[in-house]
Amino acid sequence: MGYLVLARKYRPQTFDDVVGQPHVTQTLKNAIKAGRVAHAILFAGPRGTGKTTIARILAKAMNCEAGPTETPCNHCPSCMDITAGRAADVFEIDGASNNSVEQVRELRENCRYMPAHSRFRIYIIDEVHMLSIAAFNALLKILEEPPAHVMFFFATTESHKIPITILSRCQRHDLRRIDAAEVVAHMEALCREESMAVSTDKLWTIARESGGSMRDALSLLDQVMVSSDGHLADDSQIMALLGCVDRGALFDLSAAVLARDMARTLSIIDAAFKNGQDMKRFYADLMLHFRHLMLVKMGVGADILTDVSPSEMDIMAAQTHGVSTALLDQILTLLMGADTAMRHASQPRLVLEMVFFKIFQVVPALPIDDLITRIDALLKDPRCRTALAETEAGAGISDPAVGEPTAPYGYGNSPAGPAASSIMPGEPPAGNEPPASQPGPPSSAPHASVPPESSDMSLADIRSADVPPTDGPWGESPWENVLSCLRKTKPGLAVALSKALDTAVSPAEICVTLPGTAYIRNLVNKQMPLLRDTCRQTGGGRKIEICFTHEAPGENEKIAALQKADDVRQKLMNHPLVADAMDIFSGELETIIPEEEKTG
Repeated sequence: MGYLVLARKYRPQTFDDVVGQPHVTQTLKNAIKAGRVAHAILFAGPRGTGKTTIARILAKAMNCEAGPTETPCNHCPSCMDITAGRAADVFEIDGASNNSVEQVRELRENCRYMPAHSRFRIYIIDEVHMLSIAAFNALLKILEEPPAHVMFFFATTESHKIPITILSRCQRHDLRRIDAAEVVAHMEALCREESMAVSTDKLWTIARESGGSMRDALSLLDQVMVSSDGHLADDSQIMALLGCVDRGALFDLSAAVLARDMARTLSIIDAAFKNGQDMKRFYADLMLHFRHLMLVKMGVGADILTDVSPSEMDIMAAQTHGVSTALLDQILTLLMGADTAMRHASQPRLVLEMVFFKIFQVVPALPIDDLITRIDALLKDPRCRTALAETEAGAGISDPAVGEPTAPYGYGNSPAGPAASSIMPGEPPAGNEPPASQPGPPSSAPHASVPPESSDMSLADIRSADVPPTDGPWGESPWENVLSCLRKTKPGLAVALSKALDTAVSPAEICVTLPGTAYIRNLVNKQMPLLRDTCRQTGGGRKIEICFTHEAPGENEKIAALQKADDVRQKLMNHPLVADAMDIFSGELETIIPEEEKTG
C-alpha cells in the first residue's frame, strides 16, 4: 500500500478516539447501551470535525459480532470490513454524485433485501444536502418506516438546505468546531508516534490555521513534515509554507502602537508588504489580535480565548499592563470602522496606514471617574476659580462653583423666580398693592375669570405667572388655548403664530405681534375667519377679536436682546467645564435662567 496521510492513518476507530465531540459520542454510547438507537441519524457540523468517522464507528458498533456494543472490537470480520471500506452490508454513498431520483428509487428497492453477513443493512450518505428535491421526496416513506434491518446515517455541512420533512424524520446530532488546544494535544500525540520533534508554538500556528477542523490540521501538519528532513524549520519558514500571517509581526505591531511609535509601526507594515503578505488578511488578523488584547485586559479567561496559546496570553498581559481599556476600545473601534474600506480597497496598504494615522491622532481617553476627579480638583483650586471668574465676567455668565453673580444669565433648567414659586392663584404678588377694582366675568362666561393683574399682559408675564383660568377646561391663558386648538386643526398656522414677539391679553381682545414676513402675513390673512372662530370658542363664549399688527414696537431692540442671549448661550456652551459636563453625562443645555430670577 502507498503512503497514507495522517488524517487517514490515524482516523479514530472507537468513540473514545474521537476528539472534541464528547456530547455526541457519549449520547450514542448511551443509546447503544439502552438499545434505543434511532433508525435515521443526521450528523451536522463544519468540515473535518468527525461526521463520517462517527457514522462509521456507529455502523461498526451496530454490526460488531460482540454487539451491538458501545466499544466495537475492530477485530471481527464485520469491523475489519467496515474499516477497510469493503463491507457488503454498509454502503457509503456520496450525495453529491448520487443525487437523482432514480438512484434513490434503486436504494429504496434494495432496502427490501436482508443483510448478507451482518445484523443491519446500513446506508451512510455523505453531503446529503446535495440530493435533489425529487430524490428527497422519494426518500420520505422509506426513511420514516424502514424495514427493521435497515438504518440510515446522514452527514452534512449545510443542514439548512435539507427539507424540514427529512429533518423531522431524523435524530440530529450537531458537531462543533474543535478547540485549538485539543487539536494541539492530538497533534503532539501523533508527532510522538511519528518520531517527529515539533515545538508547541508551531503546532499552535497550525491549529489556528485549521479553523477548528482536525482534518485540515493534520493535512497542514503533513505538509510541514514533508518540507523538512526530521527537524522542522523555523517559524518564518512555516508561515511562508502555510501562507499565514506571522504572529510575531502582530505582537510587534501592537507593541509599537501602544507605545505610540509611528515610525516602528510603518516599518512593520512595510516589512509585511515586502514579504508578500496579503494586506487584507493581515488586517483581518490584526483586528482579531486587538480583540484578544481587549479581552486579556478585561480579565477574560482561556475558555474564551481558545485560539491563543498560554505563552501568547502572557505576552498580551505584559503589553496591556498600564494601558487603559478606553484606549484599546478606541483602537479597535477605528480598525473596525475601516474594515469595509479595506475589503473594497485597490490599495490595501494605503488604507492600513491611514487607519494608523488616525489612531495616533486620537488622544487617549480618560476614564469618567478620573475625569470627574480632575474637574473637582480644578474647581477647588483658588487660582482656577479666580481665572474662571475673570473669564466669565465678560460673557455675563454666573458660575455656581465660583459663586459670584456677574451678568443677567446663569445656570439652571427652568425659571424659579418668586412669581413662579410663591404666588398662589388669585393672590397679588408680594410687595404690590391690589388694584382698586377688578372687572368681574361676563354673565355669558360663567366659568371664566380675569386675572387680578392689569388688563394688558405681555407674553412673558402670561407664561411665567400662574394666571387663573380664563377660558374653560384647559386652565391655561387664552392665547395658549388658541394655539392648542390650532395645533390640532391647523398645525402650520400654529407654528407661525407661535413665533409671536409679544402678546397682550385684555377682557375684550387678544393682541398679537408677529414678525413682518410676507409668508406669515399671507398665511394669517387667509386664515383670519378661522382665527376669529377659534378665539370665540376658546374664550368661554366671549366675543374676542384678534388683532395682528406687523409694526412691532421695539422689534429691533427685542431682536438685539435675542441675539445677545444667543451669544451668551454660545459662550456658555464653549466653556471648558460646561463642555466636559455635557460630554460626560451626554446632556444638553436646556435653559439659561436670568440672574435676577435665580437670586431673587
